Formats: sequence, structure tokens, C-alpha cells
Amino acid sequence: MVERAPEASAAESSVPASDAASASLPPDWQARLRARLLPTPDHRLDFEPPEALQAAAALVPIVLRADAPTVLLTVRSRHLRRHAGQISFPGGALDAADADAAAAAMRETEEEVGISRRFIEPIGYLPDHFVGSGFRLTPVIALLQPLFTLQPQSSEVEEVFELPLAFALTSANYRLRRHQLRGTDYEFWELRYGARNIWGATARVLVSLRERLEQPAP
Repeated sequence: MVERAPEASAAESSVPASDAASASLPPDWQARLRARLLPTPDHRLDFEPPEALQAAAALVPIVLRADAPTVLLTVRSRHLRRHAGQISFPGGALDAADADAAAAAMRETEEEVGISRRFIEPIGYLPDHFVGSGFRLTPVIALLQPLFTLQPQSSEVEEVFELPLAFALTSANYRLRRHQLRGTDYEFWELRYGARNIWGATARVLVSLRERLEQPAP
């Protein structure tokens, strides 16, 4: 199933992008993250999928901006067959030539937005996520040096933008919503940033990242 979000009502106001400045990160956030991420992928899921899943990887690129770190995200082309117009991380299915999930995530990042892997430092993994369109997604967390040049592939990516990391790691900014599709109720996380609506698998990965950083030190 391809997840589809219901339209937001006019009463559901977005958090203004300017309000992100009020959020802050602990000074040792990098050390915490490196210590709490998985050193290798965890492909287990907490349920038995209804069918065989295709392996995929996504890069969660944390841009080391001088003023404050950000998370780089893409808006998928509205002409794509799957997840058209949705906000996502760079990534895609693993190829036979990919050494591992990190290699696949970096390859897809270079293909989709033109960022060379020489600017990317993978630092760990989050547990795999099920994507309703038939993928088992491995999130690869990486630090991204801000010297890159963007060259988005227009056939796949409509836009690239950056979300303040502190905003993404603030639990109060998330809302659990419910949506009915073909008579079945589904729950999904939603994160609104200005006029942008981040939801579905992308929001779930960000929630997982936030929870990982909130864990007690190992």
C-alpha cells in the first residue's frame, strides 16, 4: 500500500519555519548520536510482512552548517509512479553492485541530488522500517560536509530543502494522525514545518532518530 495523507484542514496551522530557532541541541549531540546508533543494519521487523519485501536504503544526511545542523530532504517529482510529490530522504532499492546499505544510500544520493560521497560520512544505522509500497528500508545516518553542490535529477526530485535538526528532534512538533483507506484505519506520524508536511515513512525515520538520541547513554 502506498501511504497517502489526508488533506489538512485550515484549522490545522503549521509551525512557522522561523519558530525552529527556538529549539536547541545538546552540545554533545554528535557524540550521543555516534554512541547510540546501530553499528550494523538491523533487518528485523516487529511484524511478519504480508509479502516478500525489496531491500532499500535511505540516507539521512545531517548537514553540518556552521550556525546549526540541518537535515537534507527532497520533494519527489509529481510524475513518479510511487510516492509522487512526497517529502523523502535520498535513497532507493539496493543494486547487486552495492556493497551494503550505506553504499546504496550514498549512490542514490549522488544520483538523485548530485552530492558526491566524498562529502558524506555514514555514522550508523536505525532499525529497518516497513514501507507500504513493498520495501524494507534501512536508514543510514550520515554527517554531510556543507561544501557540496546540488544537482537534482529533475525526473526524480522536484526540490531539495533543509530542516533544522533541532526542530526534527523536538517531540512536541510531531502529531500522530489516523486515516482510513479502503475501510482500514492507519496511524502515521506527521511533522509540519512551515507549509511542508512531512509524514509516513520519512516522519517515522525522524521519530526513530529522535528516540535514539533520547535514550540513556549505553
